[in-house]
Amino acid sequence: MAYDKLGSGALLTALAISVSAAHAEEAKTEKTAAEKEQQAVELIKIHGVRNSIYNVKRSGDARRLADLIDTPATITVLTKDQIEESGRSDLKEVLSTQAGVTLGTGENGNAFGDRYIIRGHEARSDVFVDGLRDPGMNTRESFSVEQIEITKGPSSTFAGRGSSGGAINSITKKASLDYDFGRVDVGAGTDNYLRGTVDVNTPLTENFATRVNIMKATEDAPKRDGAERERQGALISGLYDNLTDLKVWADFYYLKAEDVPDLGSTAVNDVIIEDIPVYAQNGDFLTSEATSGTLRVEYELNDDWKIYSITRYGKTDNGYLATSAGGTTGYATEEDATNGTNGYTTFTFGTHSNWQDVEHFATQLNLFANLDTGSVEHKFLISAEYADYSVLNGRYADTGSAATTNCWASGRGGVSETFCGLDASGNAAAGLNSVIDRSAAYEGDYTADYNYEVSALSLMDTMQVTKELMVFAGIRFDSYDYSNGTVGRSGAADFAYSDTLVNGHFGLVYEAMDDVNLYASYGTASNINGGESDVGGNCGYGGVCTDSDGNASADPETVENLEIGTKMSLNDESLFVQLAAFKLTKDDVMEGAGRGYDVTGSLNTGKHEVTGVEVAVNGQVTEALSIQISGAIMDSEILESVSSPDSVGLPLALFANKSFYAQARYQLTEDFAFGGDFTYKDKMTGGQPDTGSSGPVVPSYNLVNLFALYNFTDDITVRLNFGNVFDKEYYTSTYRAPKFMYIGDRQSLRATLTYQF
Repeated sequence: MAYDKLGSGALLTALAISVSAAHAEEAKTEKTAAEKEQQAVELIKIHGVRNSIYNVKRSGDARRLADLIDTPATITVLTKDQIEESGRSDLKEVLSTQAGVTLGTGENGNAFGDRYIIRGHEARSDVFVDGLRDPGMNTRESFSVEQIEITKGPSSTFAGRGSSGGAINSITKKASLDYDFGRVDVGAGTDNYLRGTVDVNTPLTENFATRVNIMKATEDAPKRDGAERERQGALISGLYDNLTDLKVWADFYYLKAEDVPDLGSTAVNDVIIEDIPVYAQNGDFLTSEATSGTLRVEYELNDDWKIYSITRYGKTDNGYLATSAGGTTGYATEEDATNGTNGYTTFTFGTHSNWQDVEHFATQLNLFANLDTGSVEHKFLISAEYADYSVLNGRYADTGSAATTNCWASGRGGVSETFCGLDASGNAAAGLNSVIDRSAAYEGDYTADYNYEVSALSLMDTMQVTKELMVFAGIRFDSYDYSNGTVGRSGAADFAYSDTLVNGHFGLVYEAMDDVNLYASYGTASNINGGESDVGGNCGYGGVCTDSDGNASADPETVENLEIGTKMSLNDESLFVQLAAFKLTKDDVMEGAGRGYDVTGSLNTGKHEVTGVEVAVNGQVTEALSIQISGAIMDSEILESVSSPDSVGLPLALFANKSFYAQARYQLTEDFAFGGDFTYKDKMTGGQPDTGSSGPVVPSYNLVNLFALYNFTDDITVRLNFGNVFDKEYYTSTYRAPKFMYIGDRQSLRATLTYQF
C-alpha cells in the first residue's frame, strides 16, 4: 500500500536522524535577536508588494550547494513577484514566454495538463515540485509557488531519467517562524475574470507555525466566449522547529481545474482560419484534480553535517472530452462537392477523449557534508531516492455522434454530407455548439497500465580547489522496474523489463575577476523505452516501441550536453547576467513507424542535435528599475533516421530558432510603479517528438503586456494588468496535422486589490 510506503519513508528519516544524532556535536545556539530581526526584514520584503524581487542568489533546491553565479549550468529563476506582476497564473502561461521553451500538443490533443519542450526536447514528464518528480500530468497553478526554476540542459544527476533538454522545478511556499503576515488578493476583469487568493503565515507558539494558501478563480478565455476556465486550490503547511537543529514541515496540497476546452484553429491548404469561433460542444470538459501530502525533515548534526529528507504521496485524476476542428472545403450541394465547384473554407469536427488516474509515492534522503582534503574544500552530497508511479490511461466511450448536417465535403471516404462550422459567408453556422450529443460519455476500459518503480543513488561533490577555481562532479545510478500493459490498434500486449541507468555531470568554474565567472560543463541524460506515461503504445509519441518482430528490448536513449558560459553579478550583487553556448546531442532515439500510433517502430536508430546561445539578465539595473530578460538563438538538425530518412537535415518539430522575453518594472515614486513584458517566438512547425519538422506552420509572434501598481496605504495596493495590448491573434502550438492550433489569450484588462495585515 502506498500509505504504508509513506510511513516507511518517515521511519527511514527518523532512523537516519537517530543514528546520526548519537555522534553529533552540541546543538547550535539560537540565532541572535539581531540576526532574526534582519531575516524578518528580508522576508517582509519578499512577501510584500511594495518591494518587488526579480533576482535571487540561490536555487530553492537544497541539493544545489553553490550560489547560482557559481553553478556551471543555465538556470532561470522566476520569482513570485515577477509572476504576479505579469498577470499570469497557470504555469503553462508563465513558462511559454521564456526563451528556449516552447509548447506542444501531443497525441489526441494531450489535454492532460501541460506539455513543455526545452531546447527542443520533450519535458512534460520532467516537472518537479521541491525536487521530487510530479508525474501527475495535471494542470499546474502558481498560487502555491515561491519561485520557478528552469534548468537548461540534461540534469539527470538531480532528476534521474529524462530531463533531456532540461527540467522545471517549482519551489512551494512553506510555513516559517520568522515572520507573521497575512495577505488577501481579490481580482476582477474582462471576460468574467474573478480571482481570489489568501496567504497567511502564523507562528502559533515558539516552535510551531502554519501557513495557509487558498485560491479560487474563474474566467472565460479572453474574447473566446464559451471557452471557460475554473481553478480552486489550497496549500496548507505546518512547521515544527526546535530552534536548534531540527525542522519538520508537513504540507497538504490540493488543486482542481475544470475547463470547457478550446483546441483553437485549423488550416486549409496551409492557410490558418483566423477568428475561428469557439466550437466546443455542449458537454465538452477538461478536468484535473490533484491531491498530495509532503513531509520534510531537516536535521543539522553540526556546522558541517546535515540531513534533509522529503517524502510525498499523491493522486491525480485527469479527464477530457474535447472537440477539434479539421479544416476542409465545404460545398452547398453534392454536385458541387463531386465537381469541386463553388467551395468555401470551413471546418468539420473531430472528437478527442482520454482519462488518466495517477498514484505516486517518492521519498528522498540527502546527507550533506563539508570536508577538507588538504587545501581543497569539499561539499559532499549523498542522495538516496525511491519512487513508485502507477498510471492508468483510458478513453471515454459512447461520446455521441453528429445529429445534423448542413453541407457536403470530400474526404478519405469520398463525398459525404456533414456539418460545417462556417457557412459560405464565413460566419459561424447555426447550432455550432450543439452538433454532437455528449450526454452518454463514460469511462471505458483502460488502454495502458503504466508502472515505474525506481531506486536511485547519487553522489555529488562541489570542490573549492583554489580561490579562483571550483570543480563540480556528480554521478547517479537509477535501478528501475518498468511494466506497461497496452491496448492499441494492433491489439493488447504486455511489456516489462528492468535496467540500470548511469548518468553524471562535470563542471569547472573559474573566477576571472571579482563577480565574473567563466564555466564549462558536461552532462548526460537517459530516456527509457516507453517512458512517457500518457501515451501507452504510441511509439511515435514516447510510448512503448517494438521492432517488426515485437521485440521491445532496447538501449536507453542517450543525451550529452556540452556547455561553456559566463556569469556575472553586477550592481553590488543586485543584477545577475549569464551567457551560455551549448551543443546538445540525442542518440539511440526510438522512432515510430508511419503515423506513430502503434507500438511498431525502430529501436535506437535516430539521432539529432541542438546547438545554440542563450542569454539571461535579471535583477535591479538601478534602484528603481528591475528586469528579467531571457533570449535564445538555436539551431536543430536531424542527423540520423531509419523510419524517416527524408527527414535527415530537417530541423526538429515544435522548435523555435529564436525566442526572447523581457519583463521590466520601474518604481516611479514611493507608491507608484509600472512596467510590462514583451515576448517574441519564432515560427515553428508541428510534428511528433524527436522528428523532423513536417507539419503545419505556427507563425512567429510578438506580444506586449502592461501593468501598473499603486499603494494607497501601507496595507492596500491595486494592480492593473493590460494583457495583449494590441489584441493580436497568435498561436502557441500545433499538432502534427492541422487538427488543432492553440490560440493564445487575446486582449484583457484586470484589476487586483491586495490587502496586507
